[in-house]
Amino acid sequence: MSEPTKSKYSEAGVDIDKGNAFIEDIKEIVSSTHQRSVLGGIGGFSSHIAIDTNKYKKPVIVNSTDGVGTKLAVAHLCNKHDTIGIDLVAMCVNDLVVGGAIPLCFLDYFAVGKLELTIAKDVITGIAEGCRQAQCSLVGGETAEMPGLYKDKDYDLAGFVTGIVDRDSIIDGSDIRAGDQIIGLTSSGLHSNGFSLVRKICFADNQLDVNQHIDELGCELGHELLKPTKIYVQAVLNVLKNYPINGMVHNTGGGFIDNIPRILPKGYKAVLNSSSWPLPPVFPFLQKLGDIPLDEMYRTFNMGIGLLVIVNETQANDIRHHFEAVGEEAYIIGKISPMSKEETVTVEIV
Repeated sequence: MSEPTKSKYSEAGVDIDKGNAFIEDIKEIVSSTHQRSVLGGIGGFSSHIAIDTNKYKKPVIVNSTDGVGTKLAVAHLCNKHDTIGIDLVAMCVNDLVVGGAIPLCFLDYFAVGKLELTIAKDVITGIAEGCRQAQCSLVGGETAEMPGLYKDKDYDLAGFVTGIVDRDSIIDGSDIRAGDQIIGLTSSGLHSNGFSLVRKICFADNQLDVNQHIDELGCELGHELLKPTKIYVQAVLNVLKNYPINGMVHNTGGGFIDNIPRILPKGYKAVLNSSSWPLPPVFPFLQKLGDIPLDEMYRTFNMGIGLLVIVNETQANDIRHHFEAVGEEAYIIGKISPMSKEETVTVEIV
């Protein structure tokens, strides 16, 4: 019997058999994230999620999508790909939960130049871990092999999450009032924002190496830069069972300066006390290394606060303690104040 000939498509750089083998290899990883609402497994043309109509009287479907930006380039430099998927899930589900929604299911888009099974499996393993942390089901995705558009080991990621919330439970900032307190939940580090600037400062301008131990950080540079984004979903949902929350902010690209105004009602401003929370060493390290103005730091990075929770003044301390009880490091970092007609800045950092 003659040996099978190599397909023309494979010669062009797309290996269908390898793609099918990859799907088989990750089925158990994916199914480990499935909640009771998932109908069926992966491998079909679409996925199905059952809605609990007893739990949700006026259900609203909520969707969010995001990526991890050029943090991917750092993963390549470190040759470490098993946590970048956690970042992907975190960027999506944190955006979802600040509106009061519970994440139901997650899909990923994984585009590569050439499918490297070890790297791909590491990426999916990270995505599955992120979904488990968020108690969200990984129900499918797309792996696209595109030679000529991406270099062989290059890849890009996008994530898509669908959640649900009762219409009366949506948190949109409309309940925010003067006197409300702002609770800050600490970040794990840079999370997944500002990496184009980070890479320029560390690698282009100062020729640092990812394996280089940085005394100020207490670890290798690559280890610090690849710390996964924290997932706040379960902590927030736990607090919401016991207390009202008037507004929340996922502190991502744009930092405090651009993100907080997205939920503030007209006529209000946020006043933050920058000395009220500990500043992780990575931020002063980057500021000094790159000679970055302080106002730009607060507009580019999370500066140690990954999520802001705005609550009634009378319950602020109780809610802060509740966050601490479920494992979060939480600080009261500011308050909501009325703006005068002459004021134009909606975020003050003092």
